[in-house]
Amino acid sequence: MTVLIAGGGIAGLALGLTCHQIGVPFKVFESVTEIKPQGVGINLQPTAVRELFDLGLEDELPKIGVKTRDYGMYSKIGRQIWVEPRGTWAGYKWPQYSVDRGKLHMILYETLLERAGVGCVHTGWSVERFENTVEGVALHLLGVNGECKVEYGAVAVGADGIHSAVRKQMWPDQGEPNWAGHVLWRGTTRAKPFKSGASMVMIGSGEKRFVSYPISEVDSETGLATINWIAELKFVPGEAGERGNWNRIADLKDFLPQLSTIEVDWIDIPGLINGAKTVYEYPMVDRDPICTWTDGNVTLMGDAAHAAYPVGSNGAGSAIIDARELGAAFLARGVNADALHAYESKMLSSASKVVLMNRTVGPDSILGTVEERCGGIFDSIEDIIPKAELVAHSAKYKAAAGFGVEETNAAPPTITVNSKVPRPLKQE
Repeated sequence: MTVLIAGGGIAGLALGLTCHQIGVPFKVFESVTEIKPQGVGINLQPTAVRELFDLGLEDELPKIGVKTRDYGMYSKIGRQIWVEPRGTWAGYKWPQYSVDRGKLHMILYETLLERAGVGCVHTGWSVERFENTVEGVALHLLGVNGECKVEYGAVAVGADGIHSAVRKQMWPDQGEPNWAGHVLWRGTTRAKPFKSGASMVMIGSGEKRFVSYPISEVDSETGLATINWIAELKFVPGEAGERGNWNRIADLKDFLPQLSTIEVDWIDIPGLINGAKTVYEYPMVDRDPICTWTDGNVTLMGDAAHAAYPVGSNGAGSAIIDARELGAAFLARGVNADALHAYESKMLSSASKVVLMNRTVGPDSILGTVEERCGGIFDSIEDIIPKAELVAHSAKYKAAAGFGVEETNAAPPTITVNSKVPRPLKQE
């Protein structure tokens, strides 16, 4: 009843840890020959943090990030539009974490090797195609040196990201990821934190914005922390280089001059950008929702299933939750196609809704509304947007994304402690 996992990113490794926890054999296949830390800062909502705690990683998260205290949106001149508490400060039983994405990836990887053994992750193997069989599934794999092999399992899971080969076989006519004209530049810089010291801020308008938050504790000697930042500009839609590549090195002159109209006295935007050792460029893309993630004994998870614009602080978290829900389905129904369909039935509709919301009415869309109504300049935000409208906007997104406070706190554990999938009886 082996689970074959295509992809050794956050999604695939979280599923591997879940399979090990519930006693399900698994193998992870990753196309790169060496798994290394990549990426900059990301946010993990309490819903995802809860799952990481249940995987026994509670003590690891403080080593790679900070508990996010509050989230705020500000106009292009730094006027406060909306600020709300986050994590335990908002009443959740679990914190929200702002973390170093590469370090989180390595914690998942190293923990998985420690628990399940070094042979559970096979690097240098990419999926060419899958084949449903009478007994399960066959994954046809291609090695970095051109060699081919076939692995057999009960089910396979495509956790191979936005350019998923597994999804492409299921949906061969979808083409490249969608790009609507926004480009992100991302980096990290050692600097002094702003606002509460653990604040996540979004500044600007619908077409030009700057997002920032710390991903490390403050150094007691220097007073500095590692600050993650993201600059975003909108261009005329068209070709934008390689879409979906988080690791392309950027040139500051391509975007820094255009941010000069964002003038805020409580955060040094040019200083943060110029202080980064490396800046990465990423055309912001997503994929259209699909009506099924599952084909026989094969299903999708994470970005392979529901790649969305990274505007709701729930990208990596949703992949972690996918892994846990798949594990819960295996516990309830066994390692088979029935479990895959049960997982899809629970997760697909809400994930598709978030993909579509992130395009037009994500939590950041309020910046565009303010810009349209007053050019981002106001004395009191109540004169521009009633507080009730702001409250409703925030609550609507949380409800759609599945991380409302009451909903999260009241939900039972996805996987209870010591739950194991029964081993099938051996045939005489």
